[in-house]
Amino acid sequence: MVGAATDGSLGRRMRYVVVFAHPDGESFSGALCRNAVDGLREAGHHVDLIDLYAEGFDPRMSTAERQAYESPNPILSAQIEHYADLVRQAQGLVFVYPTWWWGLPAIMKGWLERVLVPGVSFVLDPKTNKVKAGLGQIRHVVGISTYGSSRTSMRLFNDAGRRNVVRGVRVLAPPVRCRTTWLGMYSLDRATAAQREAFLSRVKTDMRGAR
Repeated sequence: MVGAATDGSLGRRMRYVVVFAHPDGESFSGALCRNAVDGLREAGHHVDLIDLYAEGFDPRMSTAERQAYESPNPILSAQIEHYADLVRQAQGLVFVYPTWWWGLPAIMKGWLERVLVPGVSFVLDPKTNKVKAGLGQIRHVVGISTYGSSRTSMRLFNDAGRRNVVRGVRVLAPPVRCRTTWLGMYSLDRATAAQREAFLSRVKTDMRGAR
């Protein structure tokens, strides 16, 4: 991927990994992903884009992977190792996806489960088996999602996808130095063309200002 040199400090150019989950790259979600990537690059950040459907990612954790999960070598796939290396090098993580069944698409949930394993995003204490945060280099976690439901309806269902991203992933990063950004378009099915364009513009503008 073409991008600028990276710097891990806030307010300067960074390396972002953008994880995109939608089977149709020409969908509205696809347009959101392109705007997010364009905005980050226009700000001078380096961007590594992971298009889960286009890359044929398998979200299923294998029996062998589950058995190796708590071992010194939990990653058994070259593809997963590549994704893990991108995460290790990143200072920012961006997740772009449609909210389906009040949560993450299965392919993105599987990516979290297979890539953010012990040794990549956290460490398991050998004595207590408690989780210790491992994403010490991450400075910014971003979630961008669309919803068929209203904001009020999503609150009733606790918005599991948003919680996975801005709480679940965020808690594995530094408690003070990492910030979160959430960009959600609710009631998409009833949105006008103007409202869609406004949200696309907002995503690009916010990512252009990302630090």
